[in-house]
Amino acid sequence: QVQLVESGGGAAQTGGSLRLSCKASGTFITIQRMGWYRRYPGKRNELIAESISDGRANYEESVKGRFTVSRDITRNTVDLQMDSLKPEDTATYSCYAVVKMQVGGDWASYWGQGTKVFVSS
Repeated sequence: QVQLVESGGGAAQTGGSLRLSCKASGTFITIQRMGWYRRYPGKRNELIAESISDGRANYEESVKGRFTVSRDITRNTVDLQMDSLKPEDTATYSCYAVVKMQVGGDWASYWGQGTKVFVSS
């Protein structure tokens, strides 16, 4: 099994910053990608930022230029630096990872419990 534990989040004012962190642990041999989803109440998760093992990073359009995803492969962690926050960034943010449990095995996705972010106007 794989566990993803998030930290950070909380409240900020418009224009402020917050940083989310996530650490993966468990029995896996490699991580292909790690990143962050967010979910608005009553809506589906949306991928907002991810870091891929080949060095690429992908961002959802609304966070480009404001959010930065960074990954430490040696520590199995991924951070999300959120700057220039807006009230519409208020949501629950979940860390995710795509991992391989054994050589020749399939890739599998795991998610953290989520951490709430609230941005006041």
